[in-house]
Amino acid sequence: MRSSLLSSFALAGLTICPQTVLAQTESDAPEPAVYDVAAQRPTLVDTKYASLGGYLEANVGYTGADGVDEGLSFAFPRLTLFIFSQVSQRIRMLAELEFEDGTEEIKLETAQVDFEISPEFVVRAGVILPPIGRFNQDHDAPRWDFVDRPLVSTTIIPATLSEVGAGALGRFALGPARLNYQAYLTQGLSDGVVDNAVGRTDIPSGRSPKLFEEDNNGSPAVSGRIGFELADIEVGVSNWSGVYNTFRVEGERIDRARWLTVSAIDVRVELGRLTFRGEAAYATIDIPTTLRGPFGERQAGFHADLGARLLDFRALGVANRLLAGLRLDAVDHNYGTLSSTGQRAGEQTTRVTGALALRPGNEAVVRLNYSYQWATDLIGNAPSRSAALQLGVATYF
Repeated sequence: MRSSLLSSFALAGLTICPQTVLAQTESDAPEPAVYDVAAQRPTLVDTKYASLGGYLEANVGYTGADGVDEGLSFAFPRLTLFIFSQVSQRIRMLAELEFEDGTEEIKLETAQVDFEISPEFVVRAGVILPPIGRFNQDHDAPRWDFVDRPLVSTTIIPATLSEVGAGALGRFALGPARLNYQAYLTQGLSDGVVDNAVGRTDIPSGRSPKLFEEDNNGSPAVSGRIGFELADIEVGVSNWSGVYNTFRVEGERIDRARWLTVSAIDVRVELGRLTFRGEAAYATIDIPTTLRGPFGERQAGFHADLGARLLDFRALGVANRLLAGLRLDAVDHNYGTLSSTGQRAGEQTTRVTGALALRPGNEAVVRLNYSYQWATDLIGNAPSRSAALQLGVATYF
């Protein structure tokens, strides 16, 4: 994610099909007041008042697990539509609608309004993406050379996490460096963190469509991130903290408030033809006494991506880039030892992925990935192993 933390919105000047685009004149195009990934997205249609675009991804994979060939399968993970509008000089709006797995899930991912007091202080409200790490706010498939999303960013940081709330963001110049920040109050997660079908602590299961209507406990979550940028280096630290359980019913207290906290650090470094991107997270969860042991009270993980630009060439009238990448993923969903036995808990997953990516132009990517993964269960039995060969395409439009 080129810098993740995300600030206010402005129109992207890139287009996939310039001959069909209603482009703004230079004087019409608003300048982004503060850094935002959305300001760098290409759009299909730009008018004086709004920009419309989106992205899609499609994959085919050949997989196997524990020596059993699972064969070839096709997938259409998502189609996302977004619209941006510079309502006035100080007011901007961004909305995103995502269709996952065909139309199995239709999700309002973002619907936010920004009011800019100054570049250093922008008020934001609506359906937002909390800044937990970088990936939750910069996860568009065409930006990545890897088909699968990072394990830490999807199983510990529950990306993509959308929450109703409000807060502020901004950006400061510090000589040659820049400091950006975000801070929000949001609805938070729900009882699904432990009351789920997974059978263990699962933070993503705490996402609930009902939280778009009413908080399950009346206690907002607090999230924030501070990012430091210098040339082609950025480091961000972030935190999300909130009560996840329903501890009151019609005014009657039925449990104590149980807190969940996720802290993360993300790094981006670009050095010539080499790029490094990584994210690490650590979560603490207050688990009811009766569930402790099988349900982890601490979780941790990271991903580290190393990419290299191998070749630049022109073909079919398009500037192309050929890139290679290597990713290491590791997560531990029950970090520490089991109180019953004193042994280290299992539930660790490690994955190594190699990638070749062809980028014809700036808006699309064709990705060939091979990944190998091994995972242990709670009591540390011999790990299950799986492998996958994937070919995918992702493009903005």
